[in-house]
Amino acid sequence: MTQNGFAEINGTKFYYEVSGQGFPLVLVHAGIADCRMWDGQFDTFARQYQAVRYDRRGFGKTAMVAGDYSQYHDLYAFLKFLGIEQAILVGCSQGAKTVTDFTLEHPKMTKALVLVAPALGGFIFNGEPPKQEEQLELAEQAGDLDLVNELELQIWVDGPQRTAEQVNPNVRELAREMNRIALHTPEDLGNEIPLAPAAVNRLSEINVPALVITGDLDTPRTLAGADFLAQNIPGAKKATMNGVAHLPNMELPEEFNQLVLSFLEQT
Repeated sequence: MTQNGFAEINGTKFYYEVSGQGFPLVLVHAGIADCRMWDGQFDTFARQYQAVRYDRRGFGKTAMVAGDYSQYHDLYAFLKFLGIEQAILVGCSQGAKTVTDFTLEHPKMTKALVLVAPALGGFIFNGEPPKQEEQLELAEQAGDLDLVNELELQIWVDGPQRTAEQVNPNVRELAREMNRIALHTPEDLGNEIPLAPAAVNRLSEINVPALVITGDLDTPRTLAGADFLAQNIPGAKKATMNGVAHLPNMELPEEFNQLVLSFLEQT
């Protein structure tokens, strides 16, 4: 049975859901999504774990508010709110950055890490930007949020090697709906304070089991960052899912779930 509610912490109300018994497993969503991106995982993971998911600040049902904040400190306060002292952390994209930063700040609170299509604080990519970047900047300047949304779907959900027609329309439309909420968050609210020193130079400090998962159709930047993480977190494992891009868990949920559960069984 799923419980849901709002955690009043760090100046805003974080929407969350909890289901299942057992060791806590916390799902942290991507920057073009909210906690619904884990619909294909939540019930499955709740059969073996206490599955937890929440909307990060400025996403889904969690409002952005004025003032300084950090995503990893929000996660810390959220876990304390729930009374969780240690958890398995599964993060996608910016959510992966959040759980990586969190682990560096609170190493005893992380049991294992699953980093999906990961972003990484301080990572510099010198390759070509997405072909949509110039059009995206113009759309942002014009305030055309519907076009911004579509271009971001092309970059992240479709990936550089596919057209929209080659992607599951249900995945694409849920991503559009989730991203629309984030795009309508006022940009002048909130000031995110990054982790310092940045995670990119501190990965050797991570001493928990880690799995990096990518889709082979993701952006070159994401794939390069994932390789860097897998090579620099001691003992990290890496898995590639074929035929998917930046949200592999949404496109191939059963394959993704099996990868994660098999990894956790070995930790």
